Order: sequence, then C-alpha cells, then structure tokens
Amino acid sequence: MTLHIELAPVLSIVAGIAILVAPKLLNYIVAAYLVVTGLLQIVN
Repeated sequence: MTLHIELAPVLSIVAGIAILVAPKLLNYIVAAYLVVTGLLQIVN
C-alpha cells in the first residue's frame, strides 16, 4: 500500500498554522507559499 500525499495542500496547512502562531510573519509566509506553489506548478 502506497500513501500518496500532494505537497500543495500540506504546504497550505503548514502556512496557515504558521500564520496563526506568528502573524507578524504573514508577508514572508505568503510570499514563500506563492513561490513554492508556483515552482511546483512549473515542475509538475
């Protein structure tokens, strides 16, 4: 049995939790999320 997990939803959950924990980092978290998801879309 193989477990297949997409990276984008996991990344969204991690970013959401990070924003809840440290709201002052919101700009950096959103920017990093957009860059990573953009790169994932290009690669896949």
